[in-house]
Amino acid sequence: MDQRPRLSDVAARVGVSPASVSLVLRGAPGPSAETRERVLAAAAELGYRADRTASLLARRRRHLLGLLLDVRNPFHAELAEEIHVQADRAGYEVVLSTLTRDRDEPRAIETLLDFRCEALLLLGPDASADELGKLAGQVPCVVVGRMVRGADVDVVRPADDVGVDAALDHLIGLGHSRIAFVDGGRGAVAAARRQGYRRAMRRAGLPAHVLPGDHTEEGGIRTGRRLAAEGELPTAVVTSNDRLAVGLMDAFVRAGIDVPGRVSVVGYDDSTLAHLAHIDLTSVNQDAPAQAREAVLAAVSRLDGGRTMASEIVLVPRLIVRGSTAPPEDVVPLEQSPP
Repeated sequence: MDQRPRLSDVAARVGVSPASVSLVLRGAPGPSAETRERVLAAAAELGYRADRTASLLARRRRHLLGLLLDVRNPFHAELAEEIHVQADRAGYEVVLSTLTRDRDEPRAIETLLDFRCEALLLLGPDASADELGKLAGQVPCVVVGRMVRGADVDVVRPADDVGVDAALDHLIGLGHSRIAFVDGGRGAVAAARRQGYRRAMRRAGLPAHVLPGDHTEEGGIRTGRRLAAEGELPTAVVTSNDRLAVGLMDAFVRAGIDVPGRVSVVGYDDSTLAHLAHIDLTSVNQDAPAQAREAVLAAVSRLDGGRTMASEIVLVPRLIVRGSTAPPEDVVPLEQSPP
């Protein structure tokens, strides 16, 4: 079997030192334009690819950012893509470690530590503030998507109360008063959105009705089936994320409940699911590119800028109105009201 081409093979082909080849391939100053052209041509002819692992081990700095995400969450996928873009611009590589059905948060974080990542970016972690503080004692941490108090971690998050307020203001403005909320479960992000819903309903003088859920499509389907079986439907439902909204709408469609005719539905995340024409979901947009940019900047300012004080960046979400919301059936639009 042929051996993988080495740096020395490229150097021999061009007639320069391996050090010169390394400078060219790293884009470092020194070699002439002619040498650069010859080295790049020889590397392409030989099929040479740099050994990233060896290169990282040879450097004192690894320039690796570890990213924790839930592989089942479409919004996390959007954030991960944007984080890759921002990290590349800052000269960093990203190592992914995912949560799955059989892989919990501590194990996923341990993997990132095993890779000796210089900083960790944690998307919506469920760890307590104490646990996050202990982790930050080992490596700089940026928590994305939730509030953290009493821990030396950087935070980049949306103002969830503002996002929930926008959803409820929209529905109340359409004439809805019986507005339920499908909960996201036990996590910190779900708790913040649930609390935001309760506060907003109290301010509006409306009764709160929280339904159990778990931030998955299956959780939304279970809730939708339960509502359909009970027959006492709210006129509108706000869900803790888009996945719940999609599951809820699926159950409603199968039960012959029209959305938004009988029930309006609002999601949270404005993920790619919400944009699909057959879903057309009104949803709260959290500005994934801005969250990714601020998260990477927070990590880099610690690693390259020497910042030591914890920071918190709070971004204002906005509601994207689509076809899943409308006035309730018992509300007559003004232009159609009787004289």
